[in-house]
Amino acid sequence: MKSSLVILYHREPYDEVKENGKTYYREKKSPNGIVPTLKSFFANADQSTWVAWKQIASKQQINFEERVTMEGGSDSCVVRRIPLTAEQVKNFYHITSKEAFWPILHSFPEHFTYDSSDWENFQNINRLFAEAACEDAADDALIWIHDYNLWLTPYYIRQKMPNVKIAFFHHTPFPAADVFNILHWREAIIDSLLCCDLCGFHIPRYVENFVSAARSCREIEIVEKMPVPAAFTRVGTALAEPEMTTKLRYQGRIVSIDAFPVGTNPEQIRKAVAQPEVTEKVEQIRRDIGDNKLIISAGRVDYVKGAREMLLCYERLLDRRPELIGKVNLMMTAIKANQGMRVYRQAQHQIEQLVGSINGRFAKLNWTPVLLFTEPIPQSQLMAFFRAADIAWICPLRDGLNLVAKEYVAAHAGKDGVLVLSEFTGSAVELPDAILTNPYSSTKMDESIDAALAMSPEEQTERMTRLHKAICRYDVQQWANHLFREAKATAIETSAAMLA
Repeated sequence: MKSSLVILYHREPYDEVKENGKTYYREKKSPNGIVPTLKSFFANADQSTWVAWKQIASKQQINFEERVTMEGGSDSCVVRRIPLTAEQVKNFYHITSKEAFWPILHSFPEHFTYDSSDWENFQNINRLFAEAACEDAADDALIWIHDYNLWLTPYYIRQKMPNVKIAFFHHTPFPAADVFNILHWREAIIDSLLCCDLCGFHIPRYVENFVSAARSCREIEIVEKMPVPAAFTRVGTALAEPEMTTKLRYQGRIVSIDAFPVGTNPEQIRKAVAQPEVTEKVEQIRRDIGDNKLIISAGRVDYVKGAREMLLCYERLLDRRPELIGKVNLMMTAIKANQGMRVYRQAQHQIEQLVGSINGRFAKLNWTPVLLFTEPIPQSQLMAFFRAADIAWICPLRDGLNLVAKEYVAAHAGKDGVLVLSEFTGSAVELPDAILTNPYSSTKMDESIDAALAMSPEEQTERMTRLHKAICRYDVQQWANHLFREAKATAIETSAAMLA
């Protein structure tokens, strides 16, 4: 039986566990934010396929299981793995995706590398994903493709299945046309995305950037523009947009475009924070730091995350306000990248060097200014740090969305806490009640952390109440529901247009 839903995502939806020589596919211990929601749609479809890649050694090729089901799962929900060698993964993900596409997507063209990129390998892997999807998809299936790693897959699918419904969600920022067009392969990417029935982005600014890039490459017609939904800030912030294109026409096809940011799961986080081991950890953290202010900054090593700018601001804070020495603690997670990610080595070295310098200058016997974690922290422990922290300091130079900001708000359930958030994160246009800052401006950064430290409990409650309402209005379930609803509506409109 063919699948009515096919999800294409680079992550496998399970943890692979070996016990007594046997392999089991079990629920992820630390699931990615959207994986549980995608899995709920995956499990509830009459017949569904999830396509992901799996790195294997050459000796594993012979007995490789291409199709597996999760432990306790139904046979109607199949995970189809595309076997890739270590060299294919390196060129596809670590180099072409991270060294060519990533810096352009985040508007850092100085980090762009062309010569080492393997476009042929990228095309081939996208073609493998498309072939797997087409083999399993019913004629009227919805094929839901995720992120820039699979930019070319819609084109290959459309060649084989001209009438199938294709939805694509772009998890990263989409840059301005003049930056995107640095890519040597821009026409192929735009041609592929224009094969979709629906292209989704986090915020209206990314929609408009995509439309501008498409218009610079191809003759397209804007069919419909609308004021942006009330959930988004329309003016006054770096990524605000007052209007948004919602429909394009290209080669007789209607392509719907929409902005629907990924959300978190506030109810799940509330339950996690209420667990006895988490509440005990929160109490222990507060006992350990006493009356000090605790600032948390959570993320991974990446030059786009603004760790350098934040640490320099914290150093200036201790210089400017020596009365705060010994009174403010910064707890920072900067999770190391995989060994193959050579592009992040310098960023990691820079973070470790700055933290060492700050601690060397200001530490006392009973106080360390910066507590740095470079290895992943268990989710329950991270939730405890979120709940215990007086301030979340999240200042990327560029970020598609940033779920950490929403998770911090959810952990405080609208009661207290302060969120300092970069204007250049997608979530900033949803969360204007945060203290929005410009990480490129040392003056703005200094003013923002001063305001966060001085904010009264009454103002904290007022702001966090509105922030909590915002993250509950557009949670992760609403994100997925939005896509399915719009994809179905788009398919009906496309069929009507083609008949006309």
